[in-house]
Amino acid sequence: MMYQGSCLCGRVTLTVQGGISDIIHCHCSKCRKSSGTAYATNGFVATKELVINTGQELINSYETAPGKKRHFCKVCAGPIYSSNAQAADKLRLRLGILDSDIVERPMSHNFVSSSANWDDIAADLPRYDGHEPSRCANK
Repeated sequence: MMYQGSCLCGRVTLTVQGGISDIIHCHCSKCRKSSGTAYATNGFVATKELVINTGQELINSYETAPGKKRHFCKVCAGPIYSSNAQAADKLRLRLGILDSDIVERPMSHNFVSSSANWDDIAADLPRYDGHEPSRCANK
């Protein structure tokens, strides 16, 4: 398997030259804060299988705990991956960065007791291919 990805501004591009394992939707407060969303979807990739094609010099990091870092594009602040010094052979890739469709699927929702109080995982909400109709009516 081979997957392509890029950050929001497109200056950091990457290739995953292998599979993605242990995909989860993480609802912990750190993932919510770093993504600005209800949860982050992450999967493990082998460190040796993640190739930064362009923009390596634009990747910055923030240490959230000793040895644990979140890596992001310093231009657009797009999250890319997390690393843990105690498990240097793998990285936790933020799957939203991928431009390719993937064959692997999430296995769980984690830290659900930390979920945002407004997030309802099982909500039966309308689904649209674009903006919600009320947004278009307000223009």
